[in-house]
Amino acid sequence: MTIKKTIGLAAVLAVSVSAAAKDIIHDAEQYVLEAQHAEAWAKEDKAIDARLAELRKKHGTPPNIIHIMWDDMALGEVGIPEIQAVRGFSTPNINDVAEEGINFMRMYTEVACTPTRAAFQTGRYAVRSGMHTVAFPIEYSGMDADEVTIAEVLSKAGYMTAFTGKWHLGDTEFSYAHNQGYDEAFFQPYNQVPSMWTREAEAANVITGMFPEMMGEDRYDIDNSWQPRGSIWTLEGTKGGKTLEWGPPPKVTNFWDAITESEKRTLDFVDKAVDAKKPFFISHQPILLGFIPDPRNPKKRTANKNALAEAIERLDDFVAELRKKLEEKGVAENTLIVLQADNGPFIHYGPRGMVETLYTGGKGDFTEGGVRVPAMAVWPGVIESEQIVGDMLHVTDLFTTFARLGGATKYIPRDRVIDGVDQTSLFLNGDGHSRRDYVMIYVGPNLAAGVKGRFKRDWKNATPGLSKNEFYDLYTDQRERTGEMIEQFHVKSMFNRQRQRHEMWMKKYPNRPDATTGPALTGIDNVRPETEAISKWPVDPKKLPFNPAEVSEQPLPFTGSDM
Repeated sequence: MTIKKTIGLAAVLAVSVSAAAKDIIHDAEQYVLEAQHAEAWAKEDKAIDARLAELRKKHGTPPNIIHIMWDDMALGEVGIPEIQAVRGFSTPNINDVAEEGINFMRMYTEVACTPTRAAFQTGRYAVRSGMHTVAFPIEYSGMDADEVTIAEVLSKAGYMTAFTGKWHLGDTEFSYAHNQGYDEAFFQPYNQVPSMWTREAEAANVITGMFPEMMGEDRYDIDNSWQPRGSIWTLEGTKGGKTLEWGPPPKVTNFWDAITESEKRTLDFVDKAVDAKKPFFISHQPILLGFIPDPRNPKKRTANKNALAEAIERLDDFVAELRKKLEEKGVAENTLIVLQADNGPFIHYGPRGMVETLYTGGKGDFTEGGVRVPAMAVWPGVIESEQIVGDMLHVTDLFTTFARLGGATKYIPRDRVIDGVDQTSLFLNGDGHSRRDYVMIYVGPNLAAGVKGRFKRDWKNATPGLSKNEFYDLYTDQRERTGEMIEQFHVKSMFNRQRQRHEMWMKKYPNRPDATTGPALTGIDNVRPETEAISKWPVDPKKLPFNPAEVSEQPLPFTGSDM
């Protein structure tokens, strides 16, 4: 072994030694920061603990926490009225949250909806849980039962927990929201796509072939097993209780009714928890927009008139309603509300009206426009108002931060990597108090880019053994138009070491390769015949020379671009 190799190995192993002494296992990069700032952070934490104890004494409980996350929006679309003025829509109530609290300018997510939702719920990059690819109906897979959600962590600290809206983390029974720690759940297993899985959509040629009875005869269509002849829209359930289908069979109006019902149940849960004198955590992830307009409300409310603008104004109404409910129940000053999008805009294959705003790219991209989203937080009397914060944070950080605020840190698992960093200091002390300056960005199971401070490296398009224009300065090239080599030649080895540390830690704590497979849509007490048919093999397994169950266990050939 050469001297250079010995020194390099020693540097890497130093991280391992450092990590061994820590409680929660973080990504290796975090230990590099802790080694430099441990003393200052410990001092901050002492003051934070005193502040949280004071607040708990004042209110009698730890803070209530409400997290609202919607789909597909570029940074700048909400929270900045000046941009809305030229976009033809307005969200005054969401903008009030940004003005009365913190408007985060550097919230990172995963590249798409399923990965971001998994990351939020577990505090882990989606690649670690195997939930790195967007789930479509019917996937026969979901988030593994062994994953620990923020609901499970907070429940152990005495919180009542509820999930409403778009779950998108699987259609297997073990992956249902109420089987992943939530006391109550009203949820859609999938995304907005089933809004098209209706006879109304088939009649309008929005989809093709799902309902054969609506099509002309095709003598060449000989396989009746090839695609599902039905779907499911919404499930509901309670922890340890029954799982039920909600509403009539999927149709256009049922999609819109589910949105209304999800909001109603969110408000009702606030009533229930406050009346029980219990702290509560609500994860509300609205089915923001459908691909089929609501036939009951054909009139547009915005000048923009497209799906995203119409949907975000509807959500804006609900934010006002929710804040009014908290005031009426007397818990507004003891409630933290965090609002954010799940990823960038649906610009590549989505509905018209979704656009890049401040950054390049959108849903599915590892450029800043794909993973940098609007985010804001309000906590009256605790979070200082009118803050515009440039610090970096990642959606996984909310897992660890919410646990800290809820007095539940001790319930965070210690047998796996938790990517989420405790950002309580950032929430309470404001700009300049983040404990993160790095993000690893994955597309599917593949590392696409790394960010460190103001610098970013494009790993996906890098040429092995060479250096080219794969480095970006995010202060001077926000849209990632002109990669640099000579100007950032000095950061190449730094990014190499960052990746080495990261992948070394993955070898020590291996990822799940894919989402866990299983039968779809089982365990439903009031199951409809068409739903039950989805969960069963459409042909007699005894007539096949292979076991159908083994087929679903085979890995899929995902690539970096598969979303």
